[in-house]
Amino acid sequence: MPYEDLNDEATYQRARAGQILRETPDRLRSASVDCRTADGRAIDDRTRDSEAADDVDDRTVDDRTRGGEAVGGEPSASGIVKPLPPELFIEHETNAEMRWDAMGDIGFHVPNNRFFVRNHTSTPIIDAATWRLRLHGTGLNGPRSFGYEELLALPSVTRDVAIECAGNGRSLFTAQQHQEVAGTPWRLGGIGVARWRGVPLATVLERSGIIPDAVDVMARGLDPAYVADGVDYGRVRRPIPVAKAMRDVILAYEMNDEPLPPDHGHPVRLIVPGWIGLASVKWVGDIEVSTSPLFSPWNTEFYRMFGDAYPPQGSAPLTTRGVRSAFELPWNATLVAGRPYLLRGRSWSGNGRIADVEVSLDGGATWQRAPLRGPHVASTWTRWQVTWKPTETGRHLLLARATDETGAVQPPRTTHNDFGYLFDAVVRHPVTVVSR
Repeated sequence: MPYEDLNDEATYQRARAGQILRETPDRLRSASVDCRTADGRAIDDRTRDSEAADDVDDRTVDDRTRGGEAVGGEPSASGIVKPLPPELFIEHETNAEMRWDAMGDIGFHVPNNRFFVRNHTSTPIIDAATWRLRLHGTGLNGPRSFGYEELLALPSVTRDVAIECAGNGRSLFTAQQHQEVAGTPWRLGGIGVARWRGVPLATVLERSGIIPDAVDVMARGLDPAYVADGVDYGRVRRPIPVAKAMRDVILAYEMNDEPLPPDHGHPVRLIVPGWIGLASVKWVGDIEVSTSPLFSPWNTEFYRMFGDAYPPQGSAPLTTRGVRSAFELPWNATLVAGRPYLLRGRSWSGNGRIADVEVSLDGGATWQRAPLRGPHVASTWTRWQVTWKPTETGRHLLLARATDETGAVQPPRTTHNDFGYLFDAVVRHPVTVVSR
């Protein structure tokens, strides 16, 4: 079901974060033909996102730190550890975008080696044996810490959850709506669904003595400090309300039945269902629990909407994700007229399950319902497919439009914001049809 009180949480965030913000640019670096025809032949692709309390250990963590301490392994020039073959990823400096056209042979979950990577700096190499999770703050009876083995010994849950960068689709503001935005030019590959196993955050907070007056919980990562334009913003950290933290957030240590890979948060990360990916902090080292609202650059200066449609101080900090759809199809794919194609795609929403998907094969002139297939789980995506036998050569635009269980429908346009967050408009996916 949708999260009943997310609107209340957004209102709360807006009220508490109404401080004067610096007017500076966002410094953050910031579906399928199954790749085959219906008769099995391949398609030609011609073109190939409050500071911690004094009692917390604040040692510098760089590329080679072990979470604390060095353990070998070395990130590439992008700061990412795993290989990034160009047929699977589009690299954006410290980030790696999943290619949708590589999803045709992939099931419901994205394998770890194909999952997109969003880093503000670089992937730290952390030794689970020396790692500790420290909890502190006025919202607890007293400081508490857990080692990795202690965490694994606690009762666990396993959940399928999508992680999506708030900037996913950012490049489409320019390509489709002809509007300038700042940040990493993701198309639609800044998302992935995985099976996460870990301990409910509520369990850890309860065992740490959370008190009734606690209002905010803020996890902080062990990645290197984010520095831009000479400003050191410290490590990535983002508060979430206690109500959300206690409801469905998990401290995950496994991804798709394997220990978390370094690029995806080893040894432990947050998983915050339905919210923008930033909230799912990776490489968690400490968690502050407070009886007063908490702030960081990631909910005051960054990850808010700015622009003509928003107040001067910006929107409330971003929380839930909207409704989106993508074809598992090369951008500007080349198809052959008269040949049947199985077009596959996926749709998702931060507010609940996908209820319906419509597809247009003629640039939006007509629409048809796309049958849904596979798992139908909230906080993930839903797969769908249609068959198309193009007859006219030339350029065509394919569109997919989803509706979620709350009744939210993808709009024809997304309201512009300066940093290109939360693009949710119906995407006009170009293909070219050629003669045999």
